[in-house]
Amino acid sequence: MTAASVEQRREPIVSVRDLQVRFQTSDRRATVKAVDGVNFDVRRGETFGIIGESGSGKTTIGRALVFLLNPSAGAILHDGIDPLALPRREFQNHRRDYQIIFQDPNAALNPRMTILASVLEPLELARIGSHTERERQAREALERVGLPQEFGERYPHQLSGGQKQRVVIARALTLKPKLIVCDEVVAALDMSIRGDVLNLFADLQRDLGLTYVFITHDLAVVSHISERVAVMYLGQFVELGPTEEVAERPLHPYTIALLSAEPRPLPSAMRQESRIVLQGEVPSPIDPPSGCRFRTRCPHAQPLCTECAPEWRELKPDHWVACHFADRPNFRTTRNTGEAP
Repeated sequence: MTAASVEQRREPIVSVRDLQVRFQTSDRRATVKAVDGVNFDVRRGETFGIIGESGSGKTTIGRALVFLLNPSAGAILHDGIDPLALPRREFQNHRRDYQIIFQDPNAALNPRMTILASVLEPLELARIGSHTERERQAREALERVGLPQEFGERYPHQLSGGQKQRVVIARALTLKPKLIVCDEVVAALDMSIRGDVLNLFADLQRDLGLTYVFITHDLAVVSHISERVAVMYLGQFVELGPTEEVAERPLHPYTIALLSAEPRPLPSAMRQESRIVLQGEVPSPIDPPSGCRFRTRCPHAQPLCTECAPEWRELKPDHWVACHFADRPNFRTTRNTGEAP
């Protein structure tokens, strides 16, 4: 790979600036701050992971990245272009390059349509080429994800969960996207086939030059497939950095707690850290805490955490964190004791 191609690969294919996504409650008396001021870039050709608890806002970010939801404020740029500024027809054509795959393949596939018809559907709607050309592309997509041609004549109920997820992946590939958002795509699969599907994503990325945004609550999945990972809590990023760096040297108390809860295949006598049990419930995104949003559950919270929100800082190269005390020398050594830094 030449220096020019390496530099091009590092250019952002998606740039997110101060993204906010808000929803009105059913009685319209309150506003849910699902995503509240998020900034990041997704680099061309990489896999960018987003992890967090249920309700943290990570799926909302995924939907916004492909404009199934429009930002309430802030901007999402695709290759430097604001898609919302495009005329309607150009916007529709542009969106083909940015696809999303959801967790449940059963909900994504019409039970009355054959597998081939389901994979053909995006091409038919886009009116790309002749019917013969579209059918050829659909069959090639099925073959690329490891499904024999005879599967095209079957119906969803005749396939396993892993096979149905492969069909959904094939359907996304037919439009030759630049970026695919993968929202908990292996969460509903048996452990025995998760690895096969993750390896498929890696092979497709290598062969087609795809860029992924991988949304999950599973740290093992992120570690297996992502180059960089962002940790999300209550609508905001609290940490972002290279996956190995975040996993081995986390900077934020929330990340440290998540990692401590990750099962490890070691005898108890060999485990150096005990699990950190966070106290209390996740606050409501309708009325989040003042200052640092994690302070109500953080064992290191100080008065400063209540008074002002922590700055989003790059403490190490490409490793960002939002915590007042993450750069204190004794922070890492006191993180499991409950002592104040």
